Amino acid sequence: MNDNKANVRERDGRWVRIGLLLAVGLFVAYLDRSNLSIGIEGVARDLDFEGGAFASTSSLTLTAFLWGYLASNLLGGLLTARFDAKWILLVSVFGYSACTLAIGFSESVTVLIALRVGVGVFEGFYWPQQFRLAKEWFDEHEMSRASALIQYYGQYLALGLGFFVLTPMYAAFDWRPLFWVLGGVGLVLIVPLYAVFLRSRPDLPRFASIRIARTPDVRQERLSFAALGGWRFLLIVFSYFANGMLFWGITLFLPQTVATFGLSSTLSGLAAATPYLVSILLTIPMIAISDRTGKRGAIAVSGLVVGGILIACLPFAHSSLAQFVLISLGLGYFTAAFTPNIWAIAVTRMSSHAVGPATGIINGFGAGGGGIVAGWVVGGLLAATGSYFPGFTVLGVAAIAGGVALAVYVRSTTVRPADSDLVEREAV
Repeated sequence: MNDNKANVRERDGRWVRIGLLLAVGLFVAYLDRSNLSIGIEGVARDLDFEGGAFASTSSLTLTAFLWGYLASNLLGGLLTARFDAKWILLVSVFGYSACTLAIGFSESVTVLIALRVGVGVFEGFYWPQQFRLAKEWFDEHEMSRASALIQYYGQYLALGLGFFVLTPMYAAFDWRPLFWVLGGVGLVLIVPLYAVFLRSRPDLPRFASIRIARTPDVRQERLSFAALGGWRFLLIVFSYFANGMLFWGITLFLPQTVATFGLSSTLSGLAAATPYLVSILLTIPMIAISDRTGKRGAIAVSGLVVGGILIACLPFAHSSLAQFVLISLGLGYFTAAFTPNIWAIAVTRMSSHAVGPATGIINGFGAGGGGIVAGWVVGGLLAATGSYFPGFTVLGVAAIAGGVALAVYVRSTTVRPADSDLVEREAV
């Protein structure tokens, strides 16, 4: 009887001790990713790349994070089969927090770039682990809600509240305190919370061995290209690559774009936060529609296509208000429709042993690779034209192409039988 009560308490508490705690960690991680976008002009002033060098050097420093992120997502996915996810998460949070703190002391572009790569490396290890924990702690019919709590709200609350709070903070204290404060929060708050409360699986003790114990009589399935989904897997990787282009291409350069509107620091912060606040509001009906209809594929595709069309229209908007509305609606709808659904679509179409490596590959090449290419495109066209909007148009077109690839993927794959109750009616 006591064991049953303990199990009930454990299951009731997992939404806070696992779901909410991982969301808080990702919240801080996304603030660490985006704070350079807010302070880039002050960084350029102090590290001497203002004027003609600004477009190319700012693009390089902003996307340096994504190079490390790409590589470590791939490795992080493979580590899920060998090591306790809790310890990987602890190393990840400690590493990206220490690098963030150190950026505040940077005196050269070279050091800044190296530390930004370090932030990307440690944050890339984080991503596959959160889905591994979600797989262990939440049932299949809970996976969409768990994914939304862990990944979606941690990510978009950080961007919405972060731009709103950090922009006035930068205006008041300059750029270095942005990194000192956020790095300190990770080291002083998140690392101890993870050490005390996180557990990789319900059956593991709180301080289990770093190595995962294997059951001798269970044969480890071989990871292969076919296990990932074969050629169809390339479609979902490309769709996430297009997502990475649109999301990171806008997010990295949004504070500078908003700065051209001539607003105060507080209003600039609010304007930069608005697309993500719109996304948070829209995601509530999006998740309800997804759960009610099972049309996760169609809704995710619409996110890329509709969002891509709205962003691609930016050069045709001739007022700051019209540009602001297109960015807010385009990015807001795209993220609300695409992000909560894409991981449920991917995970339910793969065998369990392939989930960790697959999510690492998708997120590494998708978010990392797509973001890097987006930085080159937007930065290059900014240098050539003096405007961010030609580059944003390219991102919009890429998103539309990614929506087409995702539609083909959903049409050509089937849900694993064990997960058919989760997405039994899904179709584009």
